[in-house]
Amino acid sequence: MPNLIPEDLDKAAQRGEPSHVWRAGQERRFAMLKNAAGERLNGLVLVDGSGVGTYLSRLVPVSGKVVGFDIELPRVRDCRVFSPNTYCAAGEHIPHPENTFDLVFSHEVLEHVQDDHLAIQEMVRVLKPGGRIVLFCPNRGYPFETHGHYWKGKYHFGNTPLINWLPRKWRDKLAPHVEVYTRKDLAKLFEGLPVRFIEQRTIFGAYDNIIERRPAFGKALRAFLQFLEKTPLQRLGLSHFWVIEKTAKK
Repeated sequence: MPNLIPEDLDKAAQRGEPSHVWRAGQERRFAMLKNAAGERLNGLVLVDGSGVGTYLSRLVPVSGKVVGFDIELPRVRDCRVFSPNTYCAAGEHIPHPENTFDLVFSHEVLEHVQDDHLAIQEMVRVLKPGGRIVLFCPNRGYPFETHGHYWKGKYHFGNTPLINWLPRKWRDKLAPHVEVYTRKDLAKLFEGLPVRFIEQRTIFGAYDNIIERRPAFGKALRAFLQFLEKTPLQRLGLSHFWVIEKTAKK
């Protein structure tokens, strides 16, 4: 994570801070994406919220054609180094016809949009029947709010414990800048849409920052928490990992 100067804090709060590094955590999620996508990687791929191109740059060499968009123009310019097919747009208004893409990848973006229900509708709309959405977004069960919080009108960047376990009314006062989801919350966004769920689970992080400082402890922590993904305690994981397939219209 880069050092943020004070004037960047509000933007980090509202838009999120994209990955600037490629380590075990990113490698693991990229492998999950490729496995979920299968042959759809050979088609037309949309990166919804491409950030500075961390994942987009890895998709370009392995995909048929990659299109990306982000709401921040400076980030779009960064991404164009990897793919000229990158533009400035909002997830609630994707400027493509319906049934265009074989794969839509949305990585920790949904929580930052103004209207998450409309953003999900748009992902489904532009997807071809048989195409898939691969979605990562924050889990409310995780014991830390990773997007910081507000206190007495001032934003505090970093991990904050237990905010997401508070009643929703209190939680949203402390973290009004970012959404968080239970499994039920996320499923509700897809109600009435022509989709079927291929995979719905929760994953823990890779804890690369801890490993960098304390390698033995960090690796043990990673191994233990990722083992919990196979148990009912996965509900405490960092992120939802969902794979959603668009069905043919009846």
